[in-house]
Amino acid sequence: MNWYNQDEKTVEETLQTKMGEGLSWKEAQKRLDKVGPNQLQDQSTISAFALLLNQFKDFMVLVLLIATFISGLLGEYTDAITIIAIVVLNAILGFIQEYRAEKSLHALKELTAPTAHVIREGLLQEIPASELVPGDIIYFEAGDRIPADMRLFEAKGIYIEESALTGESVPVHKEVLQITNESEVSLGDQCNMAFMGTLVTRGSGQGIVVATGMSTQMGQIAQLIQTTELIQTPLQHRLEQLGKVLITVALVLTAIVVLTGIWHGHDAYKMFLAGVSLAVAAIPEGLPAIVTIALALGVQRMIKRKAIVRKLPSVETLGCASVICSDKTGTLTQNKMCVTHLWTNDEYVEVTGTGYDPKGEFLVNNNLLSFQAKPYVKQMLEYGVLCNNAYLNEETLEEGGLLQRKSTYWDITGDPTEGALIVLGAKAGVWREKTDHKYQRLEEYPFDSARKMMSVLVRNTYGEKRVITKGAPDILLERCTHVLWNGKITLMTGDTKRKILEANEQLAGRALRNLAIAYRDVKGNEGISNEAQAERGLIFVGLFGMIDPPRAEVKQAIAECKRAGIKTVMITGDHQKTAEAIAADLGILGKEGLSLNGSQLQQMDDKEFMNIVDKVSVYARVTPEHKLRIVKALQMKGHVVAMTGDGVNDAPAIKAADIGIAMGITGTDVAKEASSLILSDDNFTTIKAAIEEGRNIYENIRKFIRYMLASNVGEILVMFFAMLMGMPLPLVPIQILWVNLVTDGLPAMALGVDKSEGNVMNQPPRDRKESIFARGLAWKILSRGLLIGLTTLAAFWLTLQNDPENLVKAQTVAFTTLVMAQLIHVFDCRSEKSIFSRNPFENVWLLIAVVTSTLMLLGVMYIEALQPIFKTVALSANEWLFVLFFAALPSVALGFTHFLHKKK
Repeated sequence: MNWYNQDEKTVEETLQTKMGEGLSWKEAQKRLDKVGPNQLQDQSTISAFALLLNQFKDFMVLVLLIATFISGLLGEYTDAITIIAIVVLNAILGFIQEYRAEKSLHALKELTAPTAHVIREGLLQEIPASELVPGDIIYFEAGDRIPADMRLFEAKGIYIEESALTGESVPVHKEVLQITNESEVSLGDQCNMAFMGTLVTRGSGQGIVVATGMSTQMGQIAQLIQTTELIQTPLQHRLEQLGKVLITVALVLTAIVVLTGIWHGHDAYKMFLAGVSLAVAAIPEGLPAIVTIALALGVQRMIKRKAIVRKLPSVETLGCASVICSDKTGTLTQNKMCVTHLWTNDEYVEVTGTGYDPKGEFLVNNNLLSFQAKPYVKQMLEYGVLCNNAYLNEETLEEGGLLQRKSTYWDITGDPTEGALIVLGAKAGVWREKTDHKYQRLEEYPFDSARKMMSVLVRNTYGEKRVITKGAPDILLERCTHVLWNGKITLMTGDTKRKILEANEQLAGRALRNLAIAYRDVKGNEGISNEAQAERGLIFVGLFGMIDPPRAEVKQAIAECKRAGIKTVMITGDHQKTAEAIAADLGILGKEGLSLNGSQLQQMDDKEFMNIVDKVSVYARVTPEHKLRIVKALQMKGHVVAMTGDGVNDAPAIKAADIGIAMGITGTDVAKEASSLILSDDNFTTIKAAIEEGRNIYENIRKFIRYMLASNVGEILVMFFAMLMGMPLPLVPIQILWVNLVTDGLPAMALGVDKSEGNVMNQPPRDRKESIFARGLAWKILSRGLLIGLTTLAAFWLTLQNDPENLVKAQTVAFTTLVMAQLIHVFDCRSEKSIFSRNPFENVWLLIAVVTSTLMLLGVMYIEALQPIFKTVALSANEWLFVLFFAALPSVALGFTHFLHKKK
């Protein structure tokens, strides 16, 4: 069906059918096609690193299995079966790690799924876009992504950017009409259709869904092409390089071990099997999955703290943030605008009350205002309610517990600024429901950032038409030729304009955001077809002075960021004095800080701006272009910038920033799509919490890289040194594989949930160019790995010297020492200082992992049926003391040395 050439009757019949009698929407969902392709950001993290290690690991496992098969043919059935069992167990553990990573990522994708505003059963609902079906009625406005192909039946100044489909960069004006051309109509000419994935840049409207998923125009393109943005973060790049180094070193050392062993007279086949086992054990193939799990678990913690991560690798960047460019409204403030003052007829009216509760008084010079004596004040409130798209709702809150209780509270639907005017009107008895019955809205000219105004054309019950306009006082005043003074319309004079501007400055000086209101009557034969015709010759009525008070917790969060070396910069479209007052109250604007407005910034060239950008703490009256310029200037100065935003025009700056942050409540779909982090509560404190979690996640990644690599270095070196010294094999292949199984998996995963060491917000931002081995990590890996290898070899050699005929006991001692040294070392990895710096009982999961690994070790030593398989014998109490002494030396000795050095 070609929906673009269907007449209004056909559309109306379809709407009635879909909203009509028997078919519920749940039944419709079952019968009709659902959305197909997922439009979410890719959450992949370290795929190149994982692929590199896993491919090498798979190859070495294949070689090991071939060698094991040959071993079975030669009659070594026990060894063959055991090696295969260990390989299977390793595979299961790897699968569990990968499954947990995928499950965590899937949960994150569900949280960031696109939504749509649909009218069902006469109610406006927000549902996942995947649940849309043909026949659904969609409401959309500027900033939204179209969730499905739809035929428009209501259009209010709609412009849609369709470059993804047509290549045309200029937004297309949409209308409600029938296209009668019977020939095939191109997408660009279907002006009464809106297509999935396109962007609404202006206006609002409604449409009926005609196609979803792969049936849409976008879906058909998706079947032909698939584009994926692959941008490596520093962590991804460093891990990929690490993988190449690990594989090279493992192969070289393993080859040396095998060749040296053969040269010293060891059986070539056994040395080959030992070498392959060592190569399999030496590669930390679980590291990519564990890094992903650590990131995903950290992200889950962020979600609990109201921060939703859309691009998982960006978690790493959070720890490097040095500047937060934050919007004011809703992020630093409560986002509950409240009108506290009015100015009209050259007098100030104070309004009491807080929040959205429609209770308050109107005072003039501390005396109660009489609306009968001053009806023009009530007229001003009525205009504020009419030129408005917000609603005031009384909500019910159910409180749980033993006694089920219900309480009510007031909330608004729509823009907070418009909501403040609705609440203001309700305080005076001017309710939206009453004005909607009194006036019929004929046309709306929505607010946009260029005009800084919104207008409506209404008609009262007498058939009289009137334009009502609200907007920025300085802009709106230029459109006014008259003023409402003492209830009478008089000519706007220079003196009157001066008084209005002075009142505007005085209200702004109280940190109030000002909004002007004006109107004009429309003559009977006058035609109005656009905003320019509507917004001329206006009659100025007055000023609304409103404030969005700062959030109580933000001041402390800003202070903590400052202590962490992170500068907070306020960027707002509000009046400069308003921004300065709130910034000073929050501690953003200090004595040496600078404040710039958009016009001042516009007059500066790049060199001038670069010289002062580090000193500026407040930007007021800025445009989206200014925001982008600010971000780029800070980046050129070497800063890692986090940028918040909520509107369509914020998207370029959000995308250009190192960490783009979108508002979850007030943010548009476009802003969210451009972002790497979404604040579900629009609160600045959540940014601070996300940075704190990001820093901790990175530290945890360093912890288990340190643990796994030091352990694997120890395994390689014990074999390497033994072969160089011409000693017998200290570990047999099965033992090498079992060490890898017991020590690499559970303890490393448990480190991923470790709490931070001290307050990470007391540390300066990490240099984004910093190597993952910086701050002494490389030395710790090599020194601990070397000591683990040497102490294991020492325990083996001393045991063998004491009882030269009992090689199995010496190998058991080496095997046990190596495992216990690694399990003790995992506690050392929790601290950048020493094993004595932290309470070992803080991480319960780590204790459980270590106990589990120890029990697995004891099982192959003391279960008689397993002893011949793993070439082990039971150790006595004295031998255990001997083992634990050598196993503890690497971590305890170095920790004690650090303690003495610190004390000195």
